[in-house]
Amino acid sequence: MLDMAPTTTLSIIVPVYNEQFLVAASLSRLRLLATSHLLSRIKVIVVDDCSQDQTVTALKHFQASLIDDSWEDKFIWKFVRHHHNQGKGSALRTGLTFADTELTVCHDADLEYHPQDLLRMIPLFLEENADAVFGSRFLSGGFKRALFFRHALGNRLLTILSNLVTDVDLSDMETCYKMVRTEILKSIPLESSDFCIEPELTIKLAKRGAHLFEVPISYSGRSYQDGKKINWKDGIKALLAILKFAISDRIYQQDEYGSQILARLNRAPRFTRWMADVIRPYVGHRILEIGAGIGNLTLNLIPRSLYWATDINLNYLNDQRHLSQTRPYLHVGFTDVTQPETFPPKQQFDTVICLNVVEHLKDDGKAMRNISHVLEEGGNAIVLVPQGPGIYGTLDQVLGHQRRYNRDQLLLLGKQAGLYNLTIQGFNRAGFIAWWINGRLLKKHSFGLFQIKILNLLVPILKILESWLPVPHLSLICVFQKQAKRAKKV
Repeated sequence: MLDMAPTTTLSIIVPVYNEQFLVAASLSRLRLLATSHLLSRIKVIVVDDCSQDQTVTALKHFQASLIDDSWEDKFIWKFVRHHHNQGKGSALRTGLTFADTELTVCHDADLEYHPQDLLRMIPLFLEENADAVFGSRFLSGGFKRALFFRHALGNRLLTILSNLVTDVDLSDMETCYKMVRTEILKSIPLESSDFCIEPELTIKLAKRGAHLFEVPISYSGRSYQDGKKINWKDGIKALLAILKFAISDRIYQQDEYGSQILARLNRAPRFTRWMADVIRPYVGHRILEIGAGIGNLTLNLIPRSLYWATDINLNYLNDQRHLSQTRPYLHVGFTDVTQPETFPPKQQFDTVICLNVVEHLKDDGKAMRNISHVLEEGGNAIVLVPQGPGIYGTLDQVLGHQRRYNRDQLLLLGKQAGLYNLTIQGFNRAGFIAWWINGRLLKKHSFGLFQIKILNLLVPILKILESWLPVPHLSLICVFQKQAKRAKKV
């Protein structure tokens, strides 16, 4: 018996502003999407951005026609109106609140883009595990109306500048047709209210490590006499937006995991390499990493015979999953260290890495017992925790830390789980000073991006100072070992 072909669902957000003559025709074009065997449900979300002409009337007539017309059952329609004109970015955010499908795309109401090109984009999500697919007006394979050389030149310049920021080789950053996995799109804090949403979304997707593709699309650009709205002023705004989002690290929505702060801390790759170098001598060949985040440490420790990179943050798991596509030994999955049934099934490991995790848990003892359970006899559990109960402050609170540890507390935690101490050492003395100043003295709720950049720059010096700075370490790294069971005497 043949397997059924995979299908997906699609939300189409249609921002509309003063398009009384074109909006009905643009929406009617969407009918052809029903012919795709790859789409099982299509939700169209029309957002009227407080149009001042007869767009409202045109939309009412179109909405009434849906009752009598023979639109496919695949379609679900939602009509929304802004009370004030806010811009394309705001319309996209409004539409996104109603998106409940696997994929989301924006479709303009002015007939410059044709939805038949959306059908080229969908297979890449099903066959290539794409996170986002951009429809490029500049790749060969489609047609485009010959208009506005200087406008096209400006688009190409903005794309080049965006590519310099992201190190992603796109041919058309400003395209309207950006199809994105809805889960990822909703997890990105979109700030722009106007056409700057295009460079913002592109840069933030790239910073999230999204799997990006391009396909050629057709483009029937219209003239300003026909009602084209974007102009050179929008180009200047886009340029400023590229500069703004190049230095921004707001790539995650605020959540219970402190994703925004953790994303900022990830901007110090030298620090992560330093941490990896410290634990590397104790890392074996069959690894379970708990709390792997977006995989920064993982990339410093692979390849291995078997490596499971796990987390409870679904956004991180989404961002990690592409790491395993070209690494057959690497697996990505959900693991809650307090829930043994979520561990990789029927697996035993010679190393469990658990850095900056157990301090978040109310029952850290249960977590350590679960770690011990999946360790092979003689295996190592590498655990990093924040040191110094006396410097617990606002940064700990915002990160969800239940506690900070001293050496005796950490060693007792391992002993109660049946693990004995192989070695314990402090890590990052200079960080103790920064943490005390920010979390206790200044009572900050986040590190500044500049501070993280300085930290990354100074890592070689901090490694030298580590042995003689007269302050405690910020963290403790303990390598526990699971002892072999002794045979009972007869």
